[in-house]
Amino acid sequence: MITDLYRNRQLTIRALFLVCALILIAKAAHLQLLDDTFRQRAEATAIQKYTIYPARGLIYDRDSNLLIYNTPVFDLMVTYNQVDWKRFDTLRFCQLLDISKSFFEQNIVKDWRDPRFSRAVPFVFMSKVNPEIFARFQESLYEFPGFFVQVRNARGYPHQNAAHMLGYIREVNPTEIERYPDIYQMGDYIGASGLEKSYENLLRGEKGTRYVLKDNFGRNVGAYKNGDLDAKPVSGVDVFTSISLELQQYGELLMQNKIGSIVAIEPASGEILAMVSSPGYDPNLLTINQNRGYEYGKLLNDPLNPLLDRSVQAMYPPGSLFKPAIALIALQEGVLTANRTIGCGGAYYLGGQRLTGCHGHPTCTSPAAAIQYSCNAYFVTVFRDIVDKFGFYNPQKGLDVFNDYLNRMGLGKPLGVDFPNEKGGNYPTSKYYNRIFEQQQPGQKWNSVWVRSVGIGQGEMLLTTMQMANLGALIANRGYYFTPHFIKKFRNSDQPIPEAFRQQNYIGIDKAHFDLVVNGMEGAVTGGTARVAYLSDIPTCGKTGTAENPHGKDHSIFFGFAPKENPRIAIAVYVENAGFGATFAAPIASLMMEKYLTGTIRPARQYLEDRIMNANLVATKP
Repeated sequence: MITDLYRNRQLTIRALFLVCALILIAKAAHLQLLDDTFRQRAEATAIQKYTIYPARGLIYDRDSNLLIYNTPVFDLMVTYNQVDWKRFDTLRFCQLLDISKSFFEQNIVKDWRDPRFSRAVPFVFMSKVNPEIFARFQESLYEFPGFFVQVRNARGYPHQNAAHMLGYIREVNPTEIERYPDIYQMGDYIGASGLEKSYENLLRGEKGTRYVLKDNFGRNVGAYKNGDLDAKPVSGVDVFTSISLELQQYGELLMQNKIGSIVAIEPASGEILAMVSSPGYDPNLLTINQNRGYEYGKLLNDPLNPLLDRSVQAMYPPGSLFKPAIALIALQEGVLTANRTIGCGGAYYLGGQRLTGCHGHPTCTSPAAAIQYSCNAYFVTVFRDIVDKFGFYNPQKGLDVFNDYLNRMGLGKPLGVDFPNEKGGNYPTSKYYNRIFEQQQPGQKWNSVWVRSVGIGQGEMLLTTMQMANLGALIANRGYYFTPHFIKKFRNSDQPIPEAFRQQNYIGIDKAHFDLVVNGMEGAVTGGTARVAYLSDIPTCGKTGTAENPHGKDHSIFFGFAPKENPRIAIAVYVENAGFGATFAAPIASLMMEKYLTGTIRPARQYLEDRIMNANLVATKP
């Protein structure tokens, strides 16, 4: 019995050894035949992988003027395990780079438990090395094995214009690396704003790689496998924008020392000719350099907020610019006729009570005359007729119909411009009024009298300058618009611009109604509120606006287009705290149109240009 027990234990031990042996054999086979991790680690000690960064795509204006170019940025890289620490001369190294010993120690030692760092993998020791310092250090680079220079492309700007439109690049953040691990690595650059961000996928290009054999001292001994595994970088695509640099520069001159924006569009294509946001800044301030953080902080803390792109991000009450839209909707809905007369005694009256003021002008016997003289009483009446079309006690349905037209006009939502962070403006809905009145006046129903301010572009009505310019283009085209866009073409590419920018967006209003409105806008320029925008040899259509500002002086507004037939430019100008629309916005718009259409400003209008350029509307701080 004891013998049997002994024999069983022997068998058990032998079986255990056999199982262990089989496990070890299987593991060895897996490591040698299937798992290449150890082979990769071994090669990593002898093979260095270098990333070759592509040239970022260039950006041009519509006339092939260069707007953004590439400039080299030098990053000093290091592979910790390849540094000869016994012979390393820290003092000389720091002197060559003009850095302190504490800076050296802080940048060379990493948290090696962090998966982002490895002693065997290169990391950035010092980024954005000054070119002069780099040139001096490069001569002695051979003294410091383990260190090498990686060249990347940053951006430079030959002109101090269009900063908001062009945008800037920055280093990727951890979220972006995690989201696009196959595209970005730590230290890579990415478009952060403007067109740099919109067309990042095309501009960035594709990285290349180069594999180099290293000896045991970390020195290069040749290409790995004769370079068969190397990949050349692919440069980014060059982008030609629709912007006219000359018009952009002129607009920025006119808007200096003013707060506001200008947007100009070619109606026949939707191409954006100029987009000015003031105050602006020199785009060279935010290039990749060691002073960038300081400059960005200054811009961020500037009380005038120059980083805000007022052309697409600021939402303003359109004021009287909204009246042509009111007329178009009312004519299409049949609540307004071409010969309707509405009296105005200097205000809109209801039951003998003065509700909305107006200015002195002749009696308006048509919607064209009402646009020409910008009669508040006329358009409050017409707006109320639209809202009350289905009955005074059913304003919800009338307002919903009205808002459907606004939606088709591209209002109350982003237009879809190829530009980041575009705001959509706002129009009040029946649900909004239902909620507000229920909250503030329980049991009280709203009606057209309560919301009459929308009829003159006030109240809850908000548009961006981009939307105002597009509304001008829509009227110029007599009933349709192309989605505004910056892209004109790509260099050496048959790729067309996106289809969304080539489609006509019809809004469902008859052309005959547009002819009435266009005549009214021409009348405003020839003998109405916008006479300052008159150009003797160019039939011009426009509309001034003055938006009430509860916090200070009213805002000056204008939109229009020229010539009247086959228009080549539609424009909107918004100048904050500048008073009447004819005081600043209309002159600026007319000068912009004249400059674009003729290439010059005639001597007879030089006084107007001088007045605008010399005006300083920015309050000085004590």
